[in-house]
Amino acid sequence: MKLHELKPSVTRKKRNRVGRGMSSGSGKTSGRGHKGLKQRSGGSVRPGFEGGQTPLFQRLPKRGFTNVNRKEYAIVNLSALNEFEEGTEVTPELLLETRLVSKVKAGIKVLGSGKLEKNLTVKAHKFSASAKEAIEQAGGKTEVI
Repeated sequence: MKLHELKPSVTRKKRNRVGRGMSSGSGKTSGRGHKGLKQRSGGSVRPGFEGGQTPLFQRLPKRGFTNVNRKEYAIVNLSALNEFEEGTEVTPELLLETRLVSKVKAGIKVLGSGKLEKNLTVKAHKFSASAKEAIEQAGGKTEVI
C-alpha cells in the first residue's frame, strides 16, 4: 500500500445545494412542493398534529387532579447516613456537600429504609416514624428544622 493508494473508509456523499437554478433539478421550490405549512421556512407540524383531525390527546377523557400546593421533599434513607463519622451533626448543608441530595427542594425527609449503625444528630425538615425510632435506638437525636 502506497500513500497515493489510500482511500477514505467511508464514502462521503456531497450534499445537494437546493435553490440553485432550474437545471440543477432542485431549483425554484427547492424540493418542498407548492404552498402549505411544510413549504415555508420554519414551518413544520407540531407534535401530536393529525392533519386537522382531533388529536388523540384531546379525544381522551381528562382524569385525575394535580395539587398545585404539593411539596416535594428530597429523600434520604438511613442506610445513606452510615457514611458519616460517629457523633456527627447531619444538616441539609452537609447532605448537599456530600452529594447525598442534589437539591433541597421543599426540605429534607429522612426515611427508615436500611439500618443505621452510628450515633448521629440528624437535623431535617421531616422524619418518618420508623426513621425517628431507628435514629433514637442507635443513640442519636432527631431535630425538626
